[in-house]
Amino acid sequence: MRAVRAAFDKRGQDSYGEGVNQLDHALQCAFCAERDGATPAMIVATLLHDIGHLLHDLPDDIADQGIDTQHESLGSAWLSQHFGPEVSEPVRLHVPAKRYLATREKGYYELLSDASLLSLKLQGGLMSEAEVAAFEKEPYFRDGIQLRRWDDEGKIPGWEVPDLGDFEQFIEACEAR
Repeated sequence: MRAVRAAFDKRGQDSYGEGVNQLDHALQCAFCAERDGATPAMIVATLLHDIGHLLHDLPDDIADQGIDTQHESLGSAWLSQHFGPEVSEPVRLHVPAKRYLATREKGYYELLSDASLLSLKLQGGLMSEAEVAAFEKEPYFRDGIQLRRWDDEGKIPGWEVPDLGDFEQFIEACEAR
């Protein structure tokens, strides 16, 4: 928990690009997962799905510079040192899940914000049929899609949700011993 708190202390107030900061986005997403009865591992994955943004030292506007930070890979790798694959794998897959949903689900693409459309472009855009088939073979692909849906939901300025301390129990329950 100490490493998680340190990451949020360092960069949690950074802009998320959707009218909320990184910490607010993480808390809103985790609240949605908890509200919907997710497992502790999925609540933690949802809370920490963008931890990769908190671990690098790149500027907030890096996407505007045309650079994809590959935060999902960085975050998943870091999380795999502290948690099992039930936490790290949905995090790794939440970006491909956006690409998948934009490709496969009618109306999804049109609902994306300008910031999400920019990051989608940088992350590879719509999937090819081969990429769709490969994604569907991923053991945690359904969890990645569910995490993506909570990710899309957690972008509401001023939405009051529980604070980081309220999610400590889930983090502690899922930490690798």
